[in-house]
Amino acid sequence: MREERFKMERPGLVEEGQEVVISERSPSTGRYTYLVEPSIAMSGIYRTAERIRDRKGVIRKIEETDRGFYLIVEIEQ
Repeated sequence: MREERFKMERPGLVEEGQEVVISERSPSTGRYTYLVEPSIAMSGIYRTAERIRDRKGVIRKIEETDRGFYLIVEIEQ
């Protein structure tokens, strides 16, 4: 199991325990970013060795901070 953090701009788009689809964006630089679809939340930047291989995950926690909302997504990898 692996947990990853995604930035979400608005609350109420998803719920804890919900299964989500993750898509990969990979420009030719060898760095990758990920979206929780349909464009609900975005990841940071990952290098090739850190890539997220699975395309589905489960939201384990939604955190609210002064910078916005974050999804903690559990991925079987």
